[in-house]
Amino acid sequence: MYIRAPAAAARHLFGRSPITISQLLIFTLEGQRYALQLASVSRVVRAAAITPLPRAPEIVLGVLDLQGEVIPVINLRQRFRLPSREIRTSDLYLIARANALTVALVVDGVESVLEASAQAIIAPDDILSGTGFLLGVTRTADGLVLIHDLATMLFPEEEQLLAQALERCER
Repeated sequence: MYIRAPAAAARHLFGRSPITISQLLIFTLEGQRYALQLASVSRVVRAAAITPLPRAPEIVLGVLDLQGEVIPVINLRQRFRLPSREIRTSDLYLIARANALTVALVVDGVESVLEASAQAIIAPDDILSGTGFLLGVTRTADGLVLIHDLATMLFPEEEQLLAQALERCER
């Protein structure tokens, strides 16, 4: 069951057009808990070999061939300024939509699905201004969870470079 936030509450919380916070997929990186809106994640798969993608933005580790679809693999560790490391066989890829692109996000693990209402979300600007790709923060019994916005995860210039690199790859 989805819990929908009233439009006015969503505008008040996020200062943007209404956002529906319903179910969140909680994942981990370096022991920290993060979340994405479950609706933006199509599936979770085990980490697999990736192919380097020439001229791609630094945040792109390469591409993954997933059932015939070429999907860029995004390095969330770099975006979140976490220590870098090689992809492990125990890692997972979250296959998700970021604007017009399907991307694979490398994560350490997936914890659970959380149902959250708009009232349970703390707006990012209430904590610290300039938190570009953060939708909000919520509390669980296990601590805080940072909720990220895939629509702003890639910077516009990165998205453009990635689209060009993918186009060259498909030729």
